[in-house]
Amino acid sequence: MLDEYLARIRAHRNNIHRYRRLLKSNLSDVERQFIEKRLTEEQAALESLSAETFPLAFSLRKVDMPAS
Repeated sequence: MLDEYLARIRAHRNNIHRYRRLLKSNLSDVERQFIEKRLTEEQAALESLSAETFPLAFSLRKVDMPAS
């Protein structure tokens, strides 16, 4: 079961990298809008799947930095 989740996470991650690479190329406005939409969908799916697979969330407190 975990292997399936990891494979799905890997697929979403690969799609995100592919879409980011495509956005660096010359695209028409329609193509760019489509890729941006798909990128947003893939990122949301990855976040959701990651939260489902690894439910523990670690939060880092912001440490007050001394003024320099």
